[in-house]
Amino acid sequence: MAYGLAFFVLFVALWSWATLGGHVSKTFLANPLTMVQEGFDLLTKQGFAFDIGMTIWRVVGGFVLAAIIAVPLGVLMGAYKPVEAFLEPFVSFARYLPASAFIPLLILWAGIGELQKLLVIFIGSVFQVILMVAVTVGTTRRDLVEAAYTLGAGDRGIIRRVLLPSSAPEIAEILRLVLGWAWTYVIVAELIGSSSGIGHMITDSQALLNTGQIIFGIIVIGLIGLLSDFLFKAFNAWLFPWRLA
Repeated sequence: MAYGLAFFVLFVALWSWATLGGHVSKTFLANPLTMVQEGFDLLTKQGFAFDIGMTIWRVVGGFVLAAIIAVPLGVLMGAYKPVEAFLEPFVSFARYLPASAFIPLLILWAGIGELQKLLVIFIGSVFQVILMVAVTVGTTRRDLVEAAYTLGAGDRGIIRRVLLPSSAPEIAEILRLVLGWAWTYVIVAELIGSSSGIGHMITDSQALLNTGQIIFGIIVIGLIGLLSDFLFKAFNAWLFPWRLA
């Protein structure tokens, strides 16, 4: 913890030296004091809290939609070889497609409203989750599966009583990791055709060469992402205490 804090202190010190010392023009990089002042102005006078709320809503909405679709498909792929053989080639292909490349098509199909932004996050997350969940479920210990079959369990029983309980902690960890990726997709979605959100604020600030606001927006994204990651990790630890044993 101390070393982590020391890094941030050193980073801010170097940033202050470069900007307050006149080594870097404020046009290209605002100093920490200016960034704080610009951030305070955003929150108190320009309604930035609403932008933050909209971005959080988009991340949560698109991510939850992706999880609802991806987790069951991933479980089915991991549990049944025919399902894996049918879906795995397409999923493996699709997960390499950048979500940002779909934005022009999504604007044509869904306009520039909330659905388009949710779909960007959905596309960026769903294929990753499907494949990672499928791999996790597929590597369940075979002795547990065979023991369940010996005791008379059917295919549904195997999934419900063996595969899901065994894989649940890893699936939760997969969702935590992909949630971090979802934050990158939402900013990309908000950079184009958006009238609200952190990405929209960053775009407006870039047009005004206001690097203080840009940096503040980036820091806010990092802080919210860090907080969500911490809460997700704490929830996983509470839900699956045996994973830490």
